Amino acid sequence: MSGIVFPTPDETILARRADIIAGLAKLVPPECLVTSEDERRAFETDGLMSYRRLPLAVVLPRSTEEVAAVMRYLHQEGVKVVARGAGTSLAGGAIPLEDSVIIGVGKMRRILDVDYANRAIKVETGCTNLSITDMVAPDGFFYAPDPSSQLACTIAGNIGMNSGGAHCLKYGVTTNNVLGVKMVLVDGTIVDIGGAHLDAAGLDLLGLIVGSEGQLGIVTEATLRILRSAESARPVLFGFPTSEEAGACVAAIIGAGIVPVAIEFMDKPAIEICEAFAHAGYPLDAGALLIIEVEGSAAEIDAELVRIIEIAKSHGVTTVKESKSAMETAAIWKGRKSAFGATGRIADYICMDGVIPTGRLPYVLHRLQEIVTSYGLRVANVFHAGDGNLHPLILYNCNDPEEQKKAEAAGEDILKLCVEVGGCLTGEHGVGIEKRELMNVQFNAEDLAQQMRARAVFDEGWLLNRGKVFPLAAAEAA
Repeated sequence: MSGIVFPTPDETILARRADIIAGLAKLVPPECLVTSEDERRAFETDGLMSYRRLPLAVVLPRSTEEVAAVMRYLHQEGVKVVARGAGTSLAGGAIPLEDSVIIGVGKMRRILDVDYANRAIKVETGCTNLSITDMVAPDGFFYAPDPSSQLACTIAGNIGMNSGGAHCLKYGVTTNNVLGVKMVLVDGTIVDIGGAHLDAAGLDLLGLIVGSEGQLGIVTEATLRILRSAESARPVLFGFPTSEEAGACVAAIIGAGIVPVAIEFMDKPAIEICEAFAHAGYPLDAGALLIIEVEGSAAEIDAELVRIIEIAKSHGVTTVKESKSAMETAAIWKGRKSAFGATGRIADYICMDGVIPTGRLPYVLHRLQEIVTSYGLRVANVFHAGDGNLHPLILYNCNDPEEQKKAEAAGEDILKLCVEVGGCLTGEHGVGIEKRELMNVQFNAEDLAQQMRARAVFDEGWLLNRGKVFPLAAAEAA
């Protein structure tokens, strides 16, 4: 990630900026077109705020048809396009180029249809993640993927990055909960893929689109799977002397065939940060904490917790604290969901997103600490332990260029470690620009060439979200 290079802007496009904007002004009303420098600053970066570029212009369409008209025009003019949801990407997936136009879906927030009989909801992709569950919760349903940014992040971004969340251990990530999409291709063609049912006929293009990071088209509508809410759920706090013991407990739980709704991990720095913010009753004397949530009837919950507590005792657990009320449950999850924001109160940080086999968790946690310490930095670990999706927060001072270089180098070493133990570079944040040059660590040249050929089928001119995902030299030569 250190020393990220952006593609050289096309001077011809930059020189034609006024004409391009004039063309866009014919397609959307003034309130949907952002052109002044001050207003464009709001779109120059995303959650990876160390890097930024000012876009040529920003278009905020109100419908699929307007997206298609804008895409058709920009394709004819040879202008690059960057799709944007809420800009919460932590991998730089929505950072623009100077010669690109951002197309944002923020104005497209309609709920189009709710079909309880078939457990599906159809929405425009500018809807926030949490708004889906808010819509159906009164009728006893919920939308399973729940990334920590769910209050702000959009369904469009979730689809682009294949987002997960704390409850993905049992219910899967975005790709497991999307039934169909309406997508606008680079030339403005509107296509429907999948539908309000599982396993649509033909090629699994839906599986290709989810997680494609805005490089195949702009998804404007999505049909999502909604699920019946469980009878009840109960989170339990488990405190351990060390991160290694907590990690070994996670591996043992999964190895025993137990699949809770969620297993979340915090090390001591993260516990202290989150408890100071949420006052959730986290054990401050613990070296590591697991939040394990189980659901079902009261009898089912009690039976499963007996098994989990037995495993925890065999791994040195020192604290077992069950939630006794809805208020305690809300506080426990508030602390976890607020971890990134709470950490931002005390330091700048880079949030990594590697995935490992759960059996290697104790080893990786030990090596991870050694790596960060070797750079003279600190780390707070908070992540989805059940599926091995690590989110170490590397703390540094963003006003110190040398510290930033060290933080980025430490992040690279952690991601290489994840691949080394049989994992991968990303679980839910995507590749973006952050991990782009590390793709060679996980894939060989033939692998990458095949992926790029698949991408080029949708966008032969590489106008969509250029400079992301694939190593820049390889992509520029494609």
